[in-house]
Amino acid sequence: MRLAMAMTPARAADVCDDATRSLLEERFEVSWGSDSLDAAELVRLTDGAEVLITSWGTPPIPPELFAGAADLKIVAHAAGTVKRLVPVELLADRLTVFSAATRIAWSVGEYCLAACLTLHRRLPAYDARTRAGGWKPDAFRGRELRGRTVGLIGGSSTARAFRTLLAPFGVRVLLYDPYLDQQRARELDVTPADLPEVMTADIVSVHVPDLPATRGMITAELLARMPDGGVLINSARAGAIDPEALEREIRSGRLQVALDVYDPEPARLSPEVFAAPNVLLTPHIAGDSVEGHLALVRYVLDDVIAFLDHGSHGPSWVDPARWSVLA
Repeated sequence: MRLAMAMTPARAADVCDDATRSLLEERFEVSWGSDSLDAAELVRLTDGAEVLITSWGTPPIPPELFAGAADLKIVAHAAGTVKRLVPVELLADRLTVFSAATRIAWSVGEYCLAACLTLHRRLPAYDARTRAGGWKPDAFRGRELRGRTVGLIGGSSTARAFRTLLAPFGVRVLLYDPYLDQQRARELDVTPADLPEVMTADIVSVHVPDLPATRGMITAELLARMPDGGVLINSARAGAIDPEALEREIRSGRLQVALDVYDPEPARLSPEVFAAPNVLLTPHIAGDSVEGHLALVRYVLDDVIAFLDHGSHGPSWVDPARWSVLA
């Protein structure tokens, strides 16, 4: 069976470890992309292939690749969202799609935990004071995570990963997600809550996709419900939070804020926000780790092989019924 690796050699080295390369060559007749991968090369690579593995930098797949008697039946994306890559009208009947978004979610979950602990213990403020020649301050003190209330906005795979990592701390977790039912809430060990209640938590973490319903959903009024000294983490989509209201809260110093996503990117924030001591700014790297990236091709490949051999749908399978709410 022919398989096309539609990514540059540099990207392949980033997302595919040596053991996975060996498995690919053993199981398939593989065609590898070049340094100059573009839409025309994508068409050539895919000719006669039944499986296409993509990643960041792969051009959007033109619908004509699926016309007539084309062989391509499976697309496995060794990265996150597939919405700008795959023609949605071809899902289910014509095409089976897999995505490594649920693997990346674990890396994002670790980022959220790290940001939560870093800000809750006031480590940036301690670091800045020590570098300036100061010592233990009287004005503030870090807080423990154990026993706190954490609010999750959106029940995505990243929120579920963060929830798993929070388990040893004995926190109470509130979750706002209009699609969450009681059985799923029990499985996740969370308490369903409306958005205003979630915003009263000690730590609030945003995990919603970019949809018309989520843009600007966190308003000034909702931000004002967070307690003084609360921690706000956004590793999902910048558009979910009213930017002017967020800047006012940052400049007031009332909240501790971790931002990994911006609109636009790279970040164009005011000088006051860039200089604010109560903000942790990272360049959209929540899902970016050495081990996480190297695992991505293997993560989708295992599910592709299981699908080919047994018709099963593993954790990376993209359910067409959930397309509208995917990130």
